[in-house]
Amino acid sequence: MSLRAEAPPATRLRRFDRTTRWVHRTTAALMLTCVATAACLYVPQLAELVGRRELVVRIHEWTGLALPVPLLAGLASRALRADLGRLNRFGSHDRRWLRAALRRDRTPGSRPAAKFNAGQKIYASWIAGATLVMLGTGLMMWFTHLTPLMWRTSATFVHDWLALTIGIVLAGHIGMALADPEARRGMRTGSVSREWAEREHPLWRP
Repeated sequence: MSLRAEAPPATRLRRFDRTTRWVHRTTAALMLTCVATAACLYVPQLAELVGRRELVVRIHEWTGLALPVPLLAGLASRALRADLGRLNRFGSHDRRWLRAALRRDRTPGSRPAAKFNAGQKIYASWIAGATLVMLGTGLMMWFTHLTPLMWRTSATFVHDWLALTIGIVLAGHIGMALADPEARRGMRTGSVSREWAEREHPLWRP
């Protein structure tokens, strides 16, 4: 009686479904458009180079209004809802990951993470909250007849400074993505190597 050879484990693991990748790409495109048009409105050199301020303002307004749409549409996906649930849970291993990150400790096992690490969870929560604040303050600035002058002045202050902060945080997010080709491949194709998953997300069980 011959023994059946055990099948080798798959070398790539499924990380994101098509809907999740579509939501990420579409939201990223809208966010970058908002940042680019904001820069054209507030940086004099860019404003002179681009011109057509009224058109830039309209693109900025409608793109900002559309920002939540991809996520709301993607909620029809069970996989996306499951990922949002994971992003909302913060456990003891996430605190260990943060302590190791603050110490710049990269020794094996020092940064335990499930499907998402603590840094990704904090970023997702912050950018979601910032987007809602930007949407609210932007609407106050857009529909000027609906709110008192003091509210509009405060909204403009918050909107402008938060926009600058978002630009800096987004630059950091993009920089970290550029430094991790396998993470980018996971968002582009939906799958990652088993070796990468075991090293970066050892608590993740696909």
